[in-house]
Amino acid sequence: MGSHFLDRLFSPRSIAVFGASERPDAVGGRVVNNLSKDGFSGAIYAINPKYQQLNEQPCYSTIAEIEQSVDLAVIATPASTVPEIMHACGEHGVGAVIIISAGFNADDAHGAALKNSVLETARQYQMRVLGPNCLGLIRPVKNMNATFSKNTARPGQLALISQSGALCTAILDWAGAHDVGFSAIVSVGDAADINFGDLLDYLAQDVETSSILLYIEGVRDARSFMSGLRVAARMKPVVVIKAGRHAEGSRAATTHTGAMVGADDVFDAALQRAGVVRAMTVAQLFAAAQQLATPHRAKGNRLAIITNGGGLGVMATDRAIDLGVSIATLSDDTIAQLNQHLPAHWSYSNPVDILGDAGAERYQAAVKTCLLDEGVDGVLVMLSPQAMTDTLACAQAVIDAQQDNKKPVLACWMGEQQVEAANKLFTQHQLPVYSNPESSVEAFAYLTSYYQNQQLLMQVPGPLKKRSEPDVEGARLIIESVLAEKRSVLSITESKAVLHAFAIPVTPSIECHSANEALVAAQSLYFPVAMKINSPDITHKSDVGGVRLNISNAHAVRSAYQELLDEVRSKFPDANIKGITLESMYAPDHARELLVGVIRDPVFGPAITFGAGGTQVEVMRDRAIALPPLNTLLAEKVISQTRIAHLLGSFRNMPAANMDAIVQVLRRVSEMVCELPEIKELDINPLIADENGVMALDARIVVEHRPPSLDRYAHMAIHPYPTHLVSTTQLADGTNIKIRPIRPEDASIEQSFVHELSPQSKYFRFMQGLNELTQQMLVRFTQLDYSRELALIAVLETKNAETELGVARYVMNPDGRSCEFALVVADKWQNRGIGTHLMSALIEAARDRGIERMEGEILSNNENMLKLTAKLGFSIQTNPDDEGIKMVRKRL
Repeated sequence: MGSHFLDRLFSPRSIAVFGASERPDAVGGRVVNNLSKDGFSGAIYAINPKYQQLNEQPCYSTIAEIEQSVDLAVIATPASTVPEIMHACGEHGVGAVIIISAGFNADDAHGAALKNSVLETARQYQMRVLGPNCLGLIRPVKNMNATFSKNTARPGQLALISQSGALCTAILDWAGAHDVGFSAIVSVGDAADINFGDLLDYLAQDVETSSILLYIEGVRDARSFMSGLRVAARMKPVVVIKAGRHAEGSRAATTHTGAMVGADDVFDAALQRAGVVRAMTVAQLFAAAQQLATPHRAKGNRLAIITNGGGLGVMATDRAIDLGVSIATLSDDTIAQLNQHLPAHWSYSNPVDILGDAGAERYQAAVKTCLLDEGVDGVLVMLSPQAMTDTLACAQAVIDAQQDNKKPVLACWMGEQQVEAANKLFTQHQLPVYSNPESSVEAFAYLTSYYQNQQLLMQVPGPLKKRSEPDVEGARLIIESVLAEKRSVLSITESKAVLHAFAIPVTPSIECHSANEALVAAQSLYFPVAMKINSPDITHKSDVGGVRLNISNAHAVRSAYQELLDEVRSKFPDANIKGITLESMYAPDHARELLVGVIRDPVFGPAITFGAGGTQVEVMRDRAIALPPLNTLLAEKVISQTRIAHLLGSFRNMPAANMDAIVQVLRRVSEMVCELPEIKELDINPLIADENGVMALDARIVVEHRPPSLDRYAHMAIHPYPTHLVSTTQLADGTNIKIRPIRPEDASIEQSFVHELSPQSKYFRFMQGLNELTQQMLVRFTQLDYSRELALIAVLETKNAETELGVARYVMNPDGRSCEFALVVADKWQNRGIGTHLMSALIEAARDRGIERMEGEILSNNENMLKLTAKLGFSIQTNPDDEGIKMVRKRL
């Protein structure tokens, strides 16, 4: 791991503790004692003007008295003293600060002023702050316990980040009893400066950390959180537990979607999209971490269960069904193989009951055989100790059976004393073992959830097809007109016009303000027609008698108009009624009523929901949530998570609904919320789907003014594919090339591009010998988080394919103000202007993102690259640590 801006927090060479004390109950005293007791190898400086010595060591009045440099300061003094201490730390060159003190509550004017003062000083001196109001940090590999906890942690490979200091101490106590070790334990407290995203960025690159655990109470910066989470989850397993799952939102909803979707629904969708696993209890948190720490991964959810007791198999099966885990159907070949090794009275199905007298040989044969079945994704092996059972030998047999097989095997050896030695043996061989059937199945469910969420993580929706580009400007003009009139709810005709601008099929609606207008409108449409009340105050039209269907003639139109208004006014006398909307009836024979909606979550921004539609939507509550942007796979995933999905296929005399059309609507709504940040809520209900396609019969859009931003996607938790950066240019010889952001589908042309580079070009780019990109490098180069990095590729388009000619990329530094860049052009396309075009586009994109400085390292003998950077206005200096490298830098 190279240099990181949090190195002085996690790996300090010296620590100063403000508020050190000889009192045993004093926070600062405990911090000093913990650092000394754990054997921190660096210098520890106690600071408190009340003492000259503490524990036979000098105690300083101020940090200015310390002649040596200090990397980390821990502050445990009253909040009112912290701003002055921060200034002193800045003057002394401190790199990182842990503020344990409380009293910086943003809801309190005095606390907010103190907090702002601390952050202003931190920015002035480029210090990073953990806290305030936190437990501190433990880094066992450095023998550093910079907390006031009575517990410490043994070294391990799990990292824990927690918003709750109390939970940290509880987990420390639990971990000690269960022999669980940690690479780091971080209490973020109020997270005024260093947040989840920063810590995830560090731990993703930390060689001491193999898995990351998060305890979350709330997220302030969704973009930073999702960005850090997605980066970390690409590199190692991340497990999250969140408090407050059932808190009720206080927001008044004006759409069906807003009424149904809670904050925890959106949070869950965010975690799925980030590729992480969610646990519901602390025990599940560690069970998931234990399972994911092994090298074995499930590629599906089909579980084989092997047991020496039928009851255990039934209990495991029940829990599997609860969790949506499939009980694998064993193949005929597997049944035949098991017949050769098992007694005549075995179960002949899954769960595989190998009977109570099963010994090591029987266990080994059953596990090996089930692992070889292509219809099995993982095996749970259970044992209840009988009088004749050698639990240790059976455990060794299971371990031997798993050798050379990549599928996960989980053990459940029931009991305590009789299985203690076997459980230790499993742990030594990194084979997860659990104490009961339910927790065993839950652990396998985490494996399958991890695999599925990792697939979602890798999805980066690509650009729009030219032939179907939406009329974004037309839709924006409609919304701007509504906002200019001080309105927030679009009429049904305005809402349908916005949908139409994004190529979503809609039934035409005509607004009518009198019975005569309704009569004329009906004559211009086809009978029968539908009439609906038109009022911005009424969300659920049917609930107030505001809908009339199947009106078959002109006379009925006139009478229905007045009846409809009278009934609505009697039930909702204060409603602002604009009239009615009239449209032709649309009721195909094989219709399914669906709902597609949008809400704007206060943390994660727009979220898309899909489910069953119609008048009973809030009673049925059949919906699934996804964060945009969506592509086809993500849209299909959200559809599959609903109950209505089972009715979209063919059944009885009903042909299957047109799934492509439904997916297309979800993708169009995704594009809509990406490009129109003013949308606060949206309902398409019902969206009628049949074998021929889809039709939106009703729509409601709520909008809200959004302040302008440099980042056009600032309202999104996940940065969409930056379509606006796609451009076409012509080289001096007349060759037309396209410059566009890279996307995951470019993995093959990126691999071919690097493969075709000459050894010299590869060395100039990577500063080391390289034949091929590894799979990990390929993922890293093509699956980008566009909020923090960008790769622009130049491609030559032919009739059936694209050829990559060059690539320029930048990665934003943790300071958020600078970035590092790299450029390479195919050898036979060099000296034709491609590098200049790519770098110019990259510089412009970085400038638009608010990046202030671009820098990079170039080998001194790479003359062409040095000439290009000089032409583009970069300053060039020799690296003081290596004369063979030039450092280039440009202010943007």
